[in-house]
Amino acid sequence: MEIAVVGGSLGGLTAACLLADEGHDVTVYERSPIHLEERGAGIGLLPMTSRYLRERAGVDPATIAVPTTWIRTLRRDGSVAHVARHEYVFSSWNTVYREMLRCLDADRYLLDHELVSIEPVAPRLGFANGLQVEPQLAVCADGVRSTARAALCPEAAAKYAGYVAWRGVVAETELSDATRAALDDAITYYVYANSHILVYPIPGRDGSVEPGERLINIVWYRNYQAGDDVDHLLLDRGGTQRDVSVPPGALTDDHVAEGRAVAAARLPACLSEVVHAIDQLFIQVVFDMEIDRLVVGRTALIGDAAFSVRPHAAAGTAKAAADAWTLHEAIVSGGGDLDVALAAWEPAQLDLGRSLLERTRANGRPSQFEDRWVAGDADRFFGLYAPGA
Repeated sequence: MEIAVVGGSLGGLTAACLLADEGHDVTVYERSPIHLEERGAGIGLLPMTSRYLRERAGVDPATIAVPTTWIRTLRRDGSVAHVARHEYVFSSWNTVYREMLRCLDADRYLLDHELVSIEPVAPRLGFANGLQVEPQLAVCADGVRSTARAALCPEAAAKYAGYVAWRGVVAETELSDATRAALDDAITYYVYANSHILVYPIPGRDGSVEPGERLINIVWYRNYQAGDDVDHLLLDRGGTQRDVSVPPGALTDDHVAEGRAVAAARLPACLSEVVHAIDQLFIQVVFDMEIDRLVVGRTALIGDAAFSVRPHAAAGTAKAAADAWTLHEAIVSGGGDLDVALAAWEPAQLDLGRSLLERTRANGRPSQFEDRWVAGDADRFFGLYAPGA
C-alpha cells in the first residue's frame, strides 16, 4: 500500500517506521527544509515514546536517556520542602529524533515539503513546491499548526490555557558545584503564586548521558493575559509576530532581561542561576486542542495534529507514538480492509486524547490559578494512560 506520512517529527517517524516494516511503500513529507535536530529540549522518555527503539531497533534506553531517582520540591530559600523517591527517565527531543531517523531509509524522508492542500476521502495531497500525490492512505502528523486538521476539522480551534512555558537548556558544567548538587539525581520543582518551574537533566547536545556531559533542562510556567500580553511576548527580535512559540535565539533582549529579573526576584538561587546561565531561552504558548474525529475517508490525524495537550503529564510524544502503534496494529488486524481498520482504530484514540487533555488541564490549575499545589501529589506523576502509567 502506498502511504504518505505528513510530518516528520516523532509521531510521524514512528508511524512511518512501523508501516515500512510491514512492507508498505511509505514516504514522509516534512515541511522543514532542514532536519529537525534543534527543534526541542527535554522530554520525559515514557515507555511508549521509546517503544519502537527498544522493540524494533534494539536501542537500550540507558544509552539515550538520563534516569533520576527523586522528586524534590524546594522552598524559596533553596532548602528542601519535600522529597520522595519516584524514578523517571529523561531524554531530549533531539536525541530521540536522531535515533528514530536512523531507522528509516533516507530516501523515504523528504524535506521541504509543506502541505498546502488536502482532499481526505480519496487522499490527494498538494505541497508548496508543486508536488501532488495520491496515496492510498494519508497519515497526518503535521503538528500543532496542522494543515490537515484545519481541512478535516475546520471548526476546531486552539484554546489558550492562560500561561506560557519558558524553556531552555544549559550544560551542567556551566553551573556552580552547589547548584549541581542541589539538582542532583532528581526532577526539582519550585512553586509560587500562579507559577511553577521544574528542572531535570537530559543528554548532552551530542547525546551523551555521562555525568559532566549532560544538559540541565528547565520548564517554567508563567501566566500572561490573553491578547496584548501574549502577543507582545510572541513578537520576536526580527519583528515577526509568532503564533505558538518563539524559538531559541529569537526572544527579544527585553523579554530575556525581564525573565532573568523575575528569576532573580522569585526563584531559589540555584534555579535562578540555571535561568541566567541559559543563553537561548525560548517560549511555547500552552493551549488545548480537541477534535471530535481522527479519520475522514482514508486520512488519519495523529499526535499534535489531533489533540494538543498541556505538557504536565510529559506525555505528548508518548501519545503520538501510541497513535502510530495502534494505527499500525489496526491495519495489520484489518486483513487488507483499510476502511475497517481505520474505523476500528479511531474510537480508542479519541478516548485517549480526551482523557489526557482533561488530566493535563486539571494538573495545570493548582499551580497556575488556584494556589493549592501539593508537593509529591501522585495525581501529578507523569504518564500517558494515568499518573505513573
